[in-house]
Amino acid sequence: MNNTSGEECVKNDEFKYTMYSTVFSVVFVVGLLTNMAAMYIFCFSLKLRNETTTYMINLMVSDLLFVLTLPLRIFYFINRDWPFGSILCKLSASLFYTNMYGSMLFLTCISVDRFLAIVYPFQSRMMRTKRNAKIVCCGVWILVLAGSLPTGFLLDTSFRGANNKTNCFENFSSKQWQAHLSKVVVFIETTLRRPRTLNRGGRMNKTKILRMIVVHLLIFCFCFIPYNVNLVFYAMVRTKALQGCFIENVVRTIYPIALCIAVSNCCFDPIVYYFTSETIQNSIKRKSQMGSLKFSEALQSETNSAMINLRTLKTKMFHSESTA
Repeated sequence: MNNTSGEECVKNDEFKYTMYSTVFSVVFVVGLLTNMAAMYIFCFSLKLRNETTTYMINLMVSDLLFVLTLPLRIFYFINRDWPFGSILCKLSASLFYTNMYGSMLFLTCISVDRFLAIVYPFQSRMMRTKRNAKIVCCGVWILVLAGSLPTGFLLDTSFRGANNKTNCFENFSSKQWQAHLSKVVVFIETTLRRPRTLNRGGRMNKTKILRMIVVHLLIFCFCFIPYNVNLVFYAMVRTKALQGCFIENVVRTIYPIALCIAVSNCCFDPIVYYFTSETIQNSIKRKSQMGSLKFSEALQSETNSAMINLRTLKTKMFHSESTA
């Protein structure tokens, strides 16, 4: 069937509800645990905080805000009904885009900061300060919220399906998709403009730079590119810029898979904290060494106590034999 003839294409994306509820449940548990562990390290274990950890803390906040909305999404995709009201639906949608594009920008900030610190350690000293990092983070939040809040709050939740159930996350109009498409294209073009001056640093610490770039690019390519590329085609299908039932079915099938991959980014971000910050690595190593030391001390104490008890027992037995 071809929709160029005016006929409606048959939608075959009912599998997405089971996929969403399953994947989002896993992401909620893993993302909550890993980001809470990161919060503990940042708040209680990390003694030295610098501009890099400032970006990481903001990335963690972005992840946690989204993760905490996942139970609402899980409930909706299981029951296919949204009883939580229009505001929470709009807010949940907004936080999804805030997390995705906030993560992209904060990862870019971390990459640029590490690049400057390793390749230009002395020249960038005046630029790389906690104050400037806080200003950049404020700018990122303003930029991301300015794009995500209008997009989320344009979502219509008043439509009720045949079963008299309220829909959420599924009611963008064609004009809204067209507006969102232009934002996505501009955002991807801006975010992909990363420094390309790796060779200027000579051979100095290229291993650290390469490790950082590999980790960031893996997360970026795996989590963000599939969803955003498919989102462009999905918006073109919804706005009738692309027509044809085959194309529509392909795009509708890929969309939920790409969305699930994109949502998983909040589980991978804590990996960034470890691989791009020696401060956090040292903090974790210090904690593990302290734990091992405490275990060794406790084991030594138990051994000494057992030896003392054994000697006492031998003394008592020898004394009993002598009196007998």
